[in-house]
Amino acid sequence: MARQTREDFLNAVQKVLGNVETVSRDDIEKVCNKTGLVSPQWLTSDAEARVSRGVYRLPSKEAVKSKSEKTTKVSKKTKLAKIQSDVPVVKNDSISTVGMIARAKPELEITHHDGVSLVPEKTKGYVPFGHFNDVRTIIKSGEFYPVYVTGLSGNGKTVMIEQVCAAEKREMIRVNIIAQTDEDDLLGGFRLMDGKTVWQNGPVVVAMERGAVLLLDEVDLGTEKLLCLQPVLEGKQIYLKKINKIVKPAPGFTIIATANTKGKGSEDGRFIGTNVLNEAFLERFTITLEQEYPASRYETKILNNVLAAKEIEDAQFVSLLVNWAEITRKSFAEGVGTEIISTRRLVHICQTYSIFKDKEKSITACLNRFDADTKQSFLSLYKKLDESMNAPPKNEENNVPKTDSDPFPF
Repeated sequence: MARQTREDFLNAVQKVLGNVETVSRDDIEKVCNKTGLVSPQWLTSDAEARVSRGVYRLPSKEAVKSKSEKTTKVSKKTKLAKIQSDVPVVKNDSISTVGMIARAKPELEITHHDGVSLVPEKTKGYVPFGHFNDVRTIIKSGEFYPVYVTGLSGNGKTVMIEQVCAAEKREMIRVNIIAQTDEDDLLGGFRLMDGKTVWQNGPVVVAMERGAVLLLDEVDLGTEKLLCLQPVLEGKQIYLKKINKIVKPAPGFTIIATANTKGKGSEDGRFIGTNVLNEAFLERFTITLEQEYPASRYETKILNNVLAAKEIEDAQFVSLLVNWAEITRKSFAEGVGTEIISTRRLVHICQTYSIFKDKEKSITACLNRFDADTKQSFLSLYKKLDESMNAPPKNEENNVPKTDSDPFPF
């Protein structure tokens, strides 16, 4: 069925009503019923055409024809989604592109992210642990397999995915989700660049076209705006309505999301800003991996590698830090403590120590993010462990140093 034009309606009015200058809503209904045309919203929604309530002044055929000539012609071979009236259309790679009209009517272009490798760099001294091998198996398979990785802050979720991609030489695009993240941020939109209105693909589209791993970091900070990803999470093509383009995922494309919660919000208030995610959104992730903090042997190796990178060797300090963190986590798990020392925090302490060469100062500086009571509690615990580790072992009964031959050290 051919698209109804303004001239079609004016001709129909003349045929049914004769040469009239105004029409009422009853007149419009009469014309449409007799000719099969649809109601002209372009007329009834035009405030300047309104003469009185329910009565509208008809434009002259000459005015309509002049305006029509100024309107960009749309190819009959391409069905364009009309964003707004009089939208300029250009073609790029045989795909029609709809642009937002600007005063200067700039030339529209399509930009691509070609020529840049998106494979993450390997982190020297990285220690694989937790679900590293599971994630590697999934990515290595090349299958589309959406994964949701959850766990407390600072336990290596994001870096694990990054280093898996580095090991497998797979491109990865990381998108940090916030409450304001929407379709325009994810799929793409029009940007003003060098005086031109340019369509720029969003990170999701780039990842789909390149067959890359899409990392949705801190996904539980998002809102219902993430539902624009539903077809993407199903491994299907997606329609970019603003430029009338269909994007199909290239082989190897997959999605991994990380979060501190399971998408049900933060009950204890530790992760302010996290939201209850839509159940239909969560259901599209094939599996959920629960990432724990690394076991002491892995965490010890991690910290030793951090210090070794700065040409520092201090096994006793590392052991003390690992034991200290482990106690805080056990207290937290048992509901005694409200905060924990994360692996990331331990790495920060080691990095700070490599700069200041002062252990107590480094620890204090890295604990300043906590409230005063928590900070003091952590410091006191560390000092007790430090004193216990450095004190010579003694026999409780005769107060003499223990020997390896003592069968009852306690």
